[in-house]
Amino acid sequence: MERLDVDFQSEGATVRAWLYRAEGGGRRPTVALAGGWCYVREIVMPTYAKAFAAAGINAMIFDYRNLGVSDGDNRQHLDPWAQIRDYQNAISFLERHEAVDPKRIGVWGISYSGGHALILAAIDPRVKSIVSQIPVIDGYENMRRAHGTIEFRRLWNLVLEDRKLRYERPAERLYLPHATENSEAEVSAWPFPETVQTFMAIKAKEAPLYENRSTVESVDLLMTYDVGPFVKRIYNTPTFMIVAEGDDLTLWDLEISAFNAVPSPRKKLHVLPHTTHMTLYSDASKVETAATLATDWFSDTL
Repeated sequence: MERLDVDFQSEGATVRAWLYRAEGGGRRPTVALAGGWCYVREIVMPTYAKAFAAAGINAMIFDYRNLGVSDGDNRQHLDPWAQIRDYQNAISFLERHEAVDPKRIGVWGISYSGGHALILAAIDPRVKSIVSQIPVIDGYENMRRAHGTIEFRRLWNLVLEDRKLRYERPAERLYLPHATENSEAEVSAWPFPETVQTFMAIKAKEAPLYENRSTVESVDLLMTYDVGPFVKRIYNTPTFMIVAEGDDLTLWDLEISAFNAVPSPRKKLHVLPHTTHMTLYSDASKVETAATLATDWFSDTL
């Protein structure tokens, strides 16, 4: 397969991507991929892109604006709706590419972008199939349960401090870690030791542009994020959700409830046994299993 460096415009920012072009020539079905909280394109996604391309499906992985190699002045700021618009602009770019069949474009997402994939299935009819893997469903409920009562109070206080600062000094921002090993000593967005351990290991080996931090406003926006109103609008788009058994980071009970709310008969749920949220990054065999499942789905539905 061939990997091309490509870029496209998204609301004035240059978004940079890798396009994995399947062999065989002609216009091929194509999947757009982007990552979760603070991800850059090197994190786990090339495994999926290569699997798709080997099966005859083009795959394009991009860094959202403000992250990785993409432009954007508000670095490490995660606005879910801006990210969803980046996906939509990725689709607009792909529709015009000589290697892409514009009527067979799919979306793959993981964690935060797993939620975005569900929203895109509801709001963009150009999306013909999706895979939503260990998705964020309800940001407020996720934060409240992940942090627990006392830590959630501290998180809220930081959010309110940031709101005050942004009003008084609009050019300034507060930041917090993506994850931390000691949540009692430091407030982070995702207070799980295995998260920081896994991502820092990936950074050292594969993803040097990954940064373990985001704006505090990113968490503020996360707590208004809820895919619930959107999944009820997925009437006919093929929807595949991959869930990790017992996932307590993005909460597998919320994920299964969201899946059950999808009215489309063209849907499938797969629960990976003996798997956690983070082993879908750290365990190569589990990543390969998920990649095979996603490849089979897109092969059948695009």
